[in-house]
Amino acid sequence: MANGPSSAEFEDGRLLAQGRPGDNAAPLSVSEISQQLKRTVEDRFGHVRVRGELSGVKRAASGHFYCALKDENAVIDGVMWRGNAGRLAFRPEDGIEVIATGKLTTYPGRSKYQIVIDSMEIAGEGALLAMLARIKAKLEAEGLFAPERKRRLPFLPRTIGVVTSPTGAVIRDILHRLNDRFPSHVLVWPVMVQGQGAAEQIAAAVEGFSRLPAGGAVPRPDLVIVARGGGSIEDLWAFNEEVVVRAVAASTIPTISAVGHETDTTLCDFAADLRAPTPTAAAEIAVPVRQELRALLDEYAARQRRGVIRPVGLARERLLAWSERLPDPAALVEAQGQRLDDLTDRLRRGLAGRAEQARRALAESGGGLRPALLQRNIDQHRRELARVPDARALVIRRHRDAGAALQSLARVLPQLNPYAPLERGYAVVTGPDGHAVTTRAAAAMHDRLNLRFRDGEIDVSTGTAPAAPPTPPKPRRRSSPKSSQEGNDSGQQSLF
Repeated sequence: MANGPSSAEFEDGRLLAQGRPGDNAAPLSVSEISQQLKRTVEDRFGHVRVRGELSGVKRAASGHFYCALKDENAVIDGVMWRGNAGRLAFRPEDGIEVIATGKLTTYPGRSKYQIVIDSMEIAGEGALLAMLARIKAKLEAEGLFAPERKRRLPFLPRTIGVVTSPTGAVIRDILHRLNDRFPSHVLVWPVMVQGQGAAEQIAAAVEGFSRLPAGGAVPRPDLVIVARGGGSIEDLWAFNEEVVVRAVAASTIPTISAVGHETDTTLCDFAADLRAPTPTAAAEIAVPVRQELRALLDEYAARQRRGVIRPVGLARERLLAWSERLPDPAALVEAQGQRLDDLTDRLRRGLAGRAEQARRALAESGGGLRPALLQRNIDQHRRELARVPDARALVIRRHRDAGAALQSLARVLPQLNPYAPLERGYAVVTGPDGHAVTTRAAAAMHDRLNLRFRDGEIDVSTGTAPAAPPTPPKPRRRSSPKSSQEGNDSGQQSLF
């Protein structure tokens, strides 16, 4: 026992938990102390308003909304359940300064405390303008406000669609102005223009007009007016929502934005094809004045009539001027009438003279047509015909004469044959071109000649030496192949 621990050492480093003298507090579990902390925090901070900048904004698939509120020195987590998140009047984004109302609680699963948000508002107009600037910069970077996207409005739309509240003064002003200027068919799509859900309704209305088919039961508008009366920036905030701006920019129908008074500006104005300072001005821009159009048409009609009548009047004046310069028609006719009388008289005399000449010619020709004279001519022609030989005899004589001529030519033909002298020992000399060579000078122009004999042809070389006198032929003797080769290597005889 002398080596065992002392009583003081046992108290400081004991192994088993034991109650201390005079202490009757039982130990708490982690869950118990977490619950006590949760009740204490919720009782103490059951209703708080916290101002801070949103960070880490996230909306879960369940619809719950999670975020963090921060300032320069601290951060607190926040959560908004689905029911309250659906009633938010704006779309929470990182960097927006807000005031969140709710209660503090703890989350035992992570030993953290957080605020359960019941409602959330933007912390002042400055924060709202900052949020507006961020949304505008984002949409402008995407090209939704580009001038080249703007379309021309129709000059005289038959049907006009209006997206606005059905109970406000805006729709009455628009209808009254349209009726004064040019009564048109108006389709009103009733929507909320401020408050929770207004932006979604406005966007759905603009998209609904674009989806209407042409020629359907409901006429498709030629022009859409998105209108609302004046108000604060908070009242007009629905027209700054991204969903509304994108719907207006994507509209397939030309759109006029008439939101607020002349000094009010929303992002919807930048996305629309045209901005009107007021709803009444939008109605004036949408249609022309019918009376002015009627007066303009009357003026055009009058100008058209004047344009048609004036050339006719000018032509009439020119016709009168030309008619005054024309000679008297009676004088023109009188001269031509006199000429006609002269020609008629000449025609009568000419016809009478021609008839007399024809009568004399007929009388002269009729003398030769007497029967006796005709019979005499016939007899004379018969005698001449009788003296003509028989046709068969003529053919036989022509055949005999032709045969004699053919025989005469046949006797002469052998004499004209150029190769007939070859039978008598002569030869025909031709050059390389096949033409006959008849002189020594012509033969000297060719290095080779062709000699044609009765029984064949032979090619000879001309050489350059003059022709030698003929020598009597020597008796042929048989020579050896060697001597023959030495005498003429080519085996070709020389003509000269």
